[in-house]
Amino acid sequence: MAAARRDTRGIVGAADFLARVDFRRPDAAEPLRAYVEYYWLIDWDLPEPYVSHVVPHPAVHVVFQHFEGQEPFVEIAGVQHGLFTQKLEGRGRVCGIKFRPGRFRAFAPDRPVSAWTGRRVRSPEVLPDADLAAVLAPDDETARVAALDAFLLARDPRPDPQAELAAALVERARTDRSIRRVTELARTEGMSVRLLQRLFAAHVGVGPKWVILRYRIHEALERAESSDKLDWATLAADLGYADQAHLVRDFTATVGVPPTAYAAQGGGVG
Repeated sequence: MAAARRDTRGIVGAADFLARVDFRRPDAAEPLRAYVEYYWLIDWDLPEPYVSHVVPHPAVHVVFQHFEGQEPFVEIAGVQHGLFTQKLEGRGRVCGIKFRPGRFRAFAPDRPVSAWTGRRVRSPEVLPDADLAAVLAPDDETARVAALDAFLLARDPRPDPQAELAAALVERARTDRSIRRVTELARTEGMSVRLLQRLFAAHVGVGPKWVILRYRIHEALERAESSDKLDWATLAADLGYADQAHLVRDFTATVGVPPTAYAAQGGGVG
């Protein structure tokens, strides 16, 4: 099995989070890697409650969960617009699947991905055969990953050129700093803004403007956690903002505190 990755982009207060839980990101089986960015496994045994915060990516997750004192369950978590908050206490285990942007619909083809946006749906009809025990019971990480692989492979996903196009455009928005507006992203593919928005609704779940802005915030979070003396005006320009005030507005609306306060708190929210 491939080594677990340590990328923590999007996790608010990543250092504090990693100090409290056992967190790994192993890869899926080779045939699934076009669809799955990674699995994420969390185990915890906490003496006191802890609240985790994540600035979501434009990705759908399927999450197998077992919290102490509750029955295990699985849910589909569509793309969340705001800060994702989860209280952890006692002992528990989560085994999640993070789908690549644009790729989840291969596993639930009967509805657009936007139908899941902002929702967390337990035991949905699209997952009637999910084996909770196979995924959550083993202490061995390899066994858990194998169970997740088997669960997805049984669904026999098929390539879709439109999904591949949507995924490529999301990746372009993430990596190409010259793309600052939806019109610019549409122009790279020679398509209209309206057609681009329909493509994203069907296969990504959120609009292209949301995607462009969200990746800017992820970059700002990472810089805030890795630098003691960050020049926010320069960062705003690097990320394509018209000025520092616009970055501060988007950061505060997404994370809940202004960027300077976030940095002063050591990369956390109150």
